[in-house]
Amino acid sequence: MTACTISMLDEWKNQVVAAEDHCHSVEMNREFRELAADIIAQTAFGSSYAQGLEVFEAQEELQKYCAAAHTDIFIPGSQYLPTPLNLQIWKLDKKVRTSLKCIIKSRLNSKATGSSCEADDLLGLMLEASESDGKPKLNVNEIIEECKTFFFAGHETSSNLLTWTVFLLSLHPEWQEKLRQEILKECGMGIPDADMLAKLKLVNMVLLEALRLYSPAVELFRQATKDMKLGDVMIPRGTCISILLAKIHIRKEYWGEDANKFNPMRFINGISKAAKHPNALLAFSLGPRTCIGQNFAMLEAKSVIALILQRFSLCLSPEYKHAPVEIITLQPQHGLPIIVKPLHL
Repeated sequence: MTACTISMLDEWKNQVVAAEDHCHSVEMNREFRELAADIIAQTAFGSSYAQGLEVFEAQEELQKYCAAAHTDIFIPGSQYLPTPLNLQIWKLDKKVRTSLKCIIKSRLNSKATGSSCEADDLLGLMLEASESDGKPKLNVNEIIEECKTFFFAGHETSSNLLTWTVFLLSLHPEWQEKLRQEILKECGMGIPDADMLAKLKLVNMVLLEALRLYSPAVELFRQATKDMKLGDVMIPRGTCISILLAKIHIRKEYWGEDANKFNPMRFINGISKAAKHPNALLAFSLGPRTCIGQNFAMLEAKSVIALILQRFSLCLSPEYKHAPVEIITLQPQHGLPIIVKPLHL
């Protein structure tokens, strides 16, 4: 995570140095999308990072086509017709699966020939688990689907959490400075490790407030496994329930009169005491279906924010137009241009 982030920040610094006024406008939404893809590819595939990144780029394109198909009027059976859209979807899906199979086969061949085969990336851990005696084994197709899910669930959600956090910090320079002081106290100018990041309480509070106000997932869906009563409403078995996070997260009944305002101090005593209901924050869901990548996402966000604030100050560009839009996840429709100024040249 830190290696990918530092590479991005070095490029920012080069652009700033080249600018006459030593400041530079960066389109943060695009930068964080690329960074999140780099981090996932590195985490999932290690030395096969370059190949993994190509797979993820194809899957990202596939997601856009699938989203377009989802917005069309659905005619039963139309998903099987060789329309131009369906042909493109099938082509990209085949490319993703074939590429992932090649990476997996290469890793298995390396292991068979006695070559080094790292097990500290996601793919290595899954391959290791699939061979463990006495445990359920994963076949190649299941491993492929896990890799695809890891990218789909953790790419735009993580990048948009970073985007909206930087947006809020650029609007509230006093909090930007509070976080910087905390980061310098706990991490200095070095690369933060997990123990240092665990001590960044203010950073954690700001991230939680960003998740509340601009949760990447706008709504959650659940299916009733049996007939049940929710409040005064009877819900039949098999009914799909939509939970509107965007409404719950700004409801004054739970969050008070300042529900629409940026106030990280509400999380000073933790999530369960931040609102009048202990489960009012649902950004990662709750219970047995809570997001399995929650710790990964928060560790990534803390790492990136810490490294940025060590090196740069952030200011919202006058070109920014506030227009949040839901395109699978909540993102700025016109991007997020931020003026970055280095703290040390």
